[in-house]
Amino acid sequence: MTAQAGQRPLSDVTELVALARAGAVGPDPAQCAVSVAFTTRQGARHASREQAYRNTVISVRVGDAVGSCAVEPDAVDDAAVTDCVGEHVADLLAHPDLAIRTAVLDAYLMHAHPHHLSAAHHVVIGGGDSLAKSMARARAVVDLLDAVPGQRVLVVGVVNSLLHHLRERGLRYVPCDLKGGRTEWGEPIVTDALPALDDCDLVLASGMTVGNGSFEPLRRAARAADRPLVVFAQTASAIVPWFLGSGVTAVSAEPYPFFWLHGGPTTLHHYRATPGRPR
Repeated sequence: MTAQAGQRPLSDVTELVALARAGAVGPDPAQCAVSVAFTTRQGARHASREQAYRNTVISVRVGDAVGSCAVEPDAVDDAAVTDCVGEHVADLLAHPDLAIRTAVLDAYLMHAHPHHLSAAHHVVIGGGDSLAKSMARARAVVDLLDAVPGQRVLVVGVVNSLLHHLRERGLRYVPCDLKGGRTEWGEPIVTDALPALDDCDLVLASGMTVGNGSFEPLRRAARAADRPLVVFAQTASAIVPWFLGSGVTAVSAEPYPFFWLHGGPTTLHHYRATPGRPR
């Protein structure tokens, strides 16, 4: 995905949607139809971990690409997802459901600009059980932070394997997630990221922020505060790289099928902002 190179910085995701609907960033969206639409529901509890979790992801296929958006469990209308089949991208980018718009835009951009043909660094996560793959993926994501021991990281979208690697590297963190609760180590999880930003040196955020509408406020706040923003994106893996150099410092893009779906090798596509470009 290299189309963002040399293009003026985008103001927000809404502008990217408008460009996509106009055919300015890929093929005519009125000629691109969704051929497959599906929902993936998963429950997991890694060996030796005390906490279990659930994931629900809606996905659509446009051409050879599958775009995805994670949603809260039981929040998705299966009929609305399957109704996307046969519909054109141009129409679905105006769908009233933000999660569906996100999945469609993700698929369209990935179809137009495949990760494997981009200038990304492609990181293979080897096979293994669910915990081994979670830890390997987390290690690769944390590598993108370029942080030094003692710095504090605002983590938006709590993944305990990520917190493990931050702890292992001597990094402090503020865990934030809309669900609240506590981490594997009993730490309280805040539910509002923006008030915590000033007390942190870097931000590590989930691509789910695109699907729930919190990405733009977080990106603008991180840019205004001059805080590096790294995004680990299963949701919106083909969307977030368009904001490199415009508030986003680096992206770990992980399109469907995700590391937790099977025990074989999977690939992360790592993007970094061009050195010298303003954040």
